[in-house]
Formats: sequence, structure tokens, C-alpha cells
Amino acid sequence: MLNTVAKDVEDVSSLVWFRNDLRVSDHTGLTKASKNSKRLFGIYCFDPKLFVNNKLGFPKMSAFRASFILESIKELKIELLKKNISLVVKIGEPNKVISEFIKEHNINCIYFQDEWTEEENSEERLLLNNIDANIKLEKYFDQFLYHPSDVDQSFVSDVFTSFRKYCEKNLVVREMVEPISSFTKDNLINEEENNLPSLEDLGLNSFEVDSRTAFPFTGGCLSAKDRVNYYLWESKKVNFYKKTRNGLLGKDYSSKFSAWLANGCISPREIYWEIRKYENDIMKNQSTYWMIFELIWRDFFKFISLKYGNKIFKIGGILEKEYTWLNDEHQFQNWINGMTNEPFVNANMIELKSTGWMSNRGRQNVASFLSKELLIDWRWGANYFESLLIDYDVHSNYGNWMYVSGVGNDPRDRKFNIKFQADRYDPNNKFQNLWLQGKLFV
Repeated sequence: MLNTVAKDVEDVSSLVWFRNDLRVSDHTGLTKASKNSKRLFGIYCFDPKLFVNNKLGFPKMSAFRASFILESIKELKIELLKKNISLVVKIGEPNKVISEFIKEHNINCIYFQDEWTEEENSEERLLLNNIDANIKLEKYFDQFLYHPSDVDQSFVSDVFTSFRKYCEKNLVVREMVEPISSFTKDNLINEEENNLPSLEDLGLNSFEVDSRTAFPFTGGCLSAKDRVNYYLWESKKVNFYKKTRNGLLGKDYSSKFSAWLANGCISPREIYWEIRKYENDIMKNQSTYWMIFELIWRDFFKFISLKYGNKIFKIGGILEKEYTWLNDEHQFQNWINGMTNEPFVNANMIELKSTGWMSNRGRQNVASFLSKELLIDWRWGANYFESLLIDYDVHSNYGNWMYVSGVGNDPRDRKFNIKFQADRYDPNNKFQNLWLQGKLFV
């Protein structure tokens, strides 16, 4: 139960605990906190357990994702400093780091984004056990297109099409929240407490960006806005999104918004209203609609995880299917390293290992291959994606893996014909040649 002890604004020192909401604009917690606090700070914690290798040989967060988050935090820090708000970044267990900060700075109100999956809930419980009961807690949903309070949960269908039609017919997307207020310079704390860790500090190796990557972008709220501006207003690539979204090569076959959305560098509401403005001012067609369609897909998996809770992490998925899964570590490592008997799978897996990125078409194929050809526990694949993907989002990741593996929301339980997919989406072998160095196609 949340604490709700009221205080006069003149007595309130608040803390915004940043998680997957690394932005300044359209941020409910920041806006509320800036209006209702005399002093305000931000904090972000890198939990050391995220960087410890699991039994399969990789950590929950690789250097690719960690680097994008560090870039995002750097931009967030700069934007907050413009409002005279300090962002403290620490390596440590969130409950310990935050409880110590609360005591040191006499915090009496904490704002943080509401999460409901297992690990995030565990973090919250530990924090609540470590802080004074009189500290006020403010939680908010900021990661949705359609706010959960506006959605009749009985209409959250297990079939996407039904969910989409319900949303489009009955719901409206809320307006963005007001900009945050500024503070005076005496709100800032010692700059030494604001230093950012490096990849090496997190126990990860630094890396050179692969010149072949389809995701040559950096993290951050400003970078997110730049990409939206480019994809819509400058290049007008959005006009052709529906035709190009299954591409494999280059930075513009898709919007690439997912990485900034996953880390909360930009809100789905902000993208939605920018697309609506574009439709009003420039063009409205199937492609601009399809961008919104994909935002609804993203919401769908969030509402499915709200509905089913930890079932999304169970081997039987939300359907509780009892398949026979294999725990073949040799075959799994071959899949990871792009050493299977399918060149198209191999090329996609090498791209992921080299860059932290893979196209949507690639993800569907490699997931289908692992779960329905190799019959390997699909959660191994989901765990690997969690580690490597720059745009990792727990709900979309596990939702999509369940979907492809036959334990989730695909009513047809499809199995991908990998060779057909390669012929259709890489007919001249350009993508495979790029990542396999042309060895098979010379």
C-alpha cells in the first residue's frame, strides 16, 4: 500500500527514481514532483546483478544495451541540469542506494514509474522495507499509449486484432503532460555525486561500433526527438513505412523508435501526437496508420503481461502448453554464434552478436528456428535477446517469444519456413553476404 502522508510544498524534498523512463518531456513524475517540491533530485541505479553471467554464459545486460542506457542517462542529466535538478547515478542495489540517499538528503516523497513484472516488483518491495513509513510514494503509468485507467480490463483480449479494434473504437490517447518547472541553483548537489560510470565500471568491455550496423544511433531524449524529426519531417520516410518495415539493411527501412521507447527516452504519446500532426500537415496514408498500429502492438504485450503476470516467464506461457523442450546447450551456442544449417538464421544472429540489433523480420525467423526447429526452451532465446538487444523491453520481448513459440497470442501457431523467408526478404543475398562475408554465396 502506498504511503500518502501530505506535506506543505515548502517542506517537501522529492526524489524521482528513474527506471525505463529516461526523459524530461511528457514525464508525469517529473512534472508532478517539480510542481509539488521545494527541492528535487533524480537517481538512477545500475544493479550489479545485471552484469553477472548466467549459467548460459551471458549477463542480463550486455555492453550494447548498457552503452545505450549510459548515453541516455548522459543526455537526461544535461536536460535536468538546465532545470537545476541533479541526477545521481550509482552502481548498487537500488533499495540500498536509494534508502541511503533518502536519509542523507531528508527526502520525504519518492516518484517512480509503476512496473508489475517480477524483478521490478522485487526491487520495490525491498525499497519499501528499507525506508520510513512516513515517506510518500507516487507511482504513475507513463509507458503506455493508452493509459491503463482508460482501458476496461475485461476487453483485453488474447487476440491482438480484437484488442486493437477495442482501443481504436473506444479509447483516446491522452495529451502529453506539462513541461517540468525549473529550480534555483541551490537545488543542485555536489557534482562529484553526479559522475557517470563507464562500461568498465559495470564490468563490461568497451566496443567499436560495427560499420555494418542498421542501428548507428545513440541513446537519449534529444537523440530520440532527432530521430522522430528525421523519420517524419526531414526525410518523410514514414510515408513508406508499411512497404519497407520488413527490410534488413540500412538505418531507414524502419523507424528504429523501439530502442528509445524501450528505455523511455521518448513516450509513445509523444510519437503518437507527432504522427497525428504529420498526418494533418503533410500526409495521411496506410504507412502513417501503421506506425500507430505498431504502437498499439507494443501496448498489447504490456496489457497481456498485466493480465497474466508471471505466466509470461513460464515455459508453458500464458496458454500453459505442455510441449517437450530440449536443453541442448551445444545447439543453443551454435544458434547464438550463427553456426546453424540455415544461413539466414546465421546472418541475423551474427548481426545481433555484433551490434545489439536485429530486424523484426529477423527476430521472428530466429525465434521460430530455435523453438520450432531445434525445440530448445524458448526462454533461453528470450534471455539472450534480453542481454543483447538495445531495444529490450520485457513485455514485448517475452510477448513476442511466446507468440512465435506457440505458447502465447498467435491463434494460428505458425512455423516459419526459413528458406522461403530468406528468398522473399533477402532475394539477392545482400543481407546474408554482409554478415556472412559472402562465404556461402561467392
